[in-house]
Amino acid sequence: MNKIFSKNTFLWFLVLMVLLGKLIPYRESYNAYFNLGIFIDWGIVIIFLLYGLKLNIREVINDIKNWKLHLLVQLATFVLFPLLVIAFYPLAKDTTFYLLWFSIYFLACLPSTVSSSVVMVSIAKGNVPSAIFNASISGLIGIFATPMLMHPFMDNSSNATVDQASIIQQLLLKVLLPIVLGLLLNPLCRKFITRYGKLIGKFDRLIILLIVYESFSTAFVNQVFSSVPAVTFLIIAGASVGLFFIVYHVLGWAAKRLGFNREDTITTTFCGSKKSLVHGSLFMMVLGIPDDNKVMFLLPIMLYHSFQLFYVSWLANKLSTTQSKP
Repeated sequence: MNKIFSKNTFLWFLVLMVLLGKLIPYRESYNAYFNLGIFIDWGIVIIFLLYGLKLNIREVINDIKNWKLHLLVQLATFVLFPLLVIAFYPLAKDTTFYLLWFSIYFLACLPSTVSSSVVMVSIAKGNVPSAIFNASISGLIGIFATPMLMHPFMDNSSNATVDQASIIQQLLLKVLLPIVLGLLLNPLCRKFITRYGKLIGKFDRLIILLIVYESFSTAFVNQVFSSVPAVTFLIIAGASVGLFFIVYHVLGWAAKRLGFNREDTITTTFCGSKKSLVHGSLFMMVLGIPDDNKVMFLLPIMLYHSFQLFYVSWLANKLSTTQSKP
């Protein structure tokens, strides 16, 4: 258990940011000294630039032959997850639970994680090249798939009309353009990325922590939580854990039906059942989620991220010492 805690200190920093948002909230008047919002905006641009710099196109192309595994993982990420949540849309539509449903649906529309997927697959002795492929391609697909999946419900998420042109502009400038620039600079900066890879990984976590701090600060200042009943947190936690296990076991069943070996099954279940806190935090900013609703959108992602890290860390270590299938 101590090993799990030591590997996931980032989770405790997330909790710390929530506490700081309560005890020392960031207020708009502080912008006169330091504009946190602008710093986060530029941080988002830099994260996606670094993502393009780190992306190894050659490795992605080399593993494309394992197409059945890749197709299954991406279908789970961008089709199965959203469909499981959309099934509850008729119950939530035009009710006070709509925002709660929409925040969970946002989680379901996100791409898979990058670093943790590869690390966990490696620990469990799965197919690492295919994990790298799916982690990389999922983030790229998510640039287009997540906004498209969110689009039909965006106008209903608040009383304001969503400016889709502005959202597209934000995606192009803050997400797609930096990734393309990173890919173009990739050959020139490969040595730099290799040398400072760990430091770069810490930067994206810093931006996530600041996003969490800013969002919870706004929520506490505006007393958002005073109107959120405890049952809401229980529903979010139950939905997050339920989604993980449903998708995990469906992928395990599908992998068995397709005749995947042990290594491919591990990669399929690990990569296909994960959701990215990085992309969730950034897309929440880019998609124009109202400030008063940001905490509601962060909660499912943070709970899911925490659960998947702790559970999959335990599972990966268990699988590394046994030959049984996941």
